[in-house]
Amino acid sequence: MLRRSSWIWLSIVGAAIAATGARADDAVVRSFAGGSAASMVGIVAASQDVELAGPQALSADGQGNLFVLDQINGRILQFDPKQPNTAPDILKMPGDVQPTDLVVHNDDIMVWDGGVRMLKAAPGQSTRGLGGDEIQLEEVSSRGTDDQVAISAFAQMGSQALSSPTDLLDQNTRAAIVRTTRQPDRQYIASRSKGSVIADIIPDKGNAGVRVEIQTMVSNETIGQLGLRVRNQLGTVEFLEIDNSDRFYVLAEDIPPSGKNASTFVARYAANGRLEGIYELPLENTPVTRRFVTVSGDGDVYFLRTKPDGVEVVGVGFRPLGKVSVIDVRPSRTAAAPAAARPDVKFNATAAVRPSNRQQAIETAFAFEGIQWKLTPANYGSDPDSQCSGFSRIRRPWYLQGKVNQEVRGVPYCWGCHGSLANFRQRIDSGTLAGNVCTRNEPRPDVAGVDCSAFVSATWGLSVHYTTAAIPAIAAPVTNPWDLKPGDALNKPGSHVMLFLRFTPDRKAEVMESSTGGCNGRVCRNVYPLASLLARGYVPVRFRAFADDQTTVSANAYQETEAPTGRKTANKRR
Repeated sequence: MLRRSSWIWLSIVGAAIAATGARADDAVVRSFAGGSAASMVGIVAASQDVELAGPQALSADGQGNLFVLDQINGRILQFDPKQPNTAPDILKMPGDVQPTDLVVHNDDIMVWDGGVRMLKAAPGQSTRGLGGDEIQLEEVSSRGTDDQVAISAFAQMGSQALSSPTDLLDQNTRAAIVRTTRQPDRQYIASRSKGSVIADIIPDKGNAGVRVEIQTMVSNETIGQLGLRVRNQLGTVEFLEIDNSDRFYVLAEDIPPSGKNASTFVARYAANGRLEGIYELPLENTPVTRRFVTVSGDGDVYFLRTKPDGVEVVGVGFRPLGKVSVIDVRPSRTAAAPAAARPDVKFNATAAVRPSNRQQAIETAFAFEGIQWKLTPANYGSDPDSQCSGFSRIRRPWYLQGKVNQEVRGVPYCWGCHGSLANFRQRIDSGTLAGNVCTRNEPRPDVAGVDCSAFVSATWGLSVHYTTAAIPAIAAPVTNPWDLKPGDALNKPGSHVMLFLRFTPDRKAEVMESSTGGCNGRVCRNVYPLASLLARGYVPVRFRAFADDQTTVSANAYQETEAPTGRKTANKRR
């Protein structure tokens, strides 16, 4: 065992910024406008209770090419960031592949669709296009759970096989972080220069520091010994890459007890383990994406930034540290203000609160996620749906595409829809249309499903639909995000809300949500790095009326109305 004095430590503290210099500038290396034409990407516009969404993942191959997962348009865009004027190659995915994450290594194109699926160019084609080519991909295999490198690569950003629902439904086995301990974590990485390696993330005393030991998988030779320490508490720590110059890259989060000014960065180490500097990731004012950072073989760090009119691929500026080991990571941007509630909603009634507790909330959430039902032609609807305006796609959620007359799982996402699970089942059985992702339209009363806040409202036992803008009136902020309990929520007023389930052993947040992007248009479980949610404006909140929390609220705080479209919403007048 190495002595502590042999480790090089990175400390993130609120001092010595003058010694480290200003943050390096970022540079946009490529932009894609929103749309369905070539050189465009699919964008879901923001609306009330709808977060701006677009491509979910950015990845790099060993030749320096970048790949953007444009899942809305069913394709992957491939381009050379050093040749920005060259048209991207369009890699069309098979119709039955509906991924939310992407990893590219050499010639392997792997996507996550509830599991790892490997794609390659169809016979007679090559993914090494000349710019502007359209290439049809086909699936060659689905990698099993025994492929440690592939599974670990996706788990870096939370795409992973989730634990048994039994663990979460049983309050005696439901796990959360014990704040005085951090569990060791073993990660497997297919690196650029050293082949497949193992990175052991070993906790130091407390929750502020870890050691990272890297060894080759073939010879078990130790090739790296790194240390990482932050001022507050470490969130996610992921070993990302060894570049062609044998430098090491580690993704890490520093999360203060207040949850404010949480930071996410990539630390770069020389081949001898010496800290060289950091890349601060510009997460503020960006919507949630799955794989928002990647490292090229040359050691360039790229960030995927979604905007209302498209996406930008950003070359992240590097801040060299020299011999300084004490640095300050301060957010350089101001988080976006929450969107306002819809002005046409009036409140003139009092809503009922059914008796509920955390156990019931978790059970209800899993019932919404696990329900199985047959998608009849009546539920499927016409194709295209002419009532869906402002889109180049149809109303139907992506996970239902091509599934007519098949058994499907989970309640579909439906913009503006609400109701209990029994109500959803009754409406589906009667032939109601299933799901609606036309979030630029007014909510439709002829469709069944739930949107994000309707789902959380149902799990909390509320008799009406409380929007994300209304949730602060009925839920108190959780000051320290590490104090989140099962049944709490992460809410971004005016945008999106997720039901919190627990912290994973590697300190990510496991949630349940109804989402167009991260869930392919349904209720599902997801795992996200915590700081990436906090930096994007998500606020940990706790419902005030859980019986097992022994708190009470006045029913007069809850008000409801019936919107003209049939959407039953709730808010509180400011």
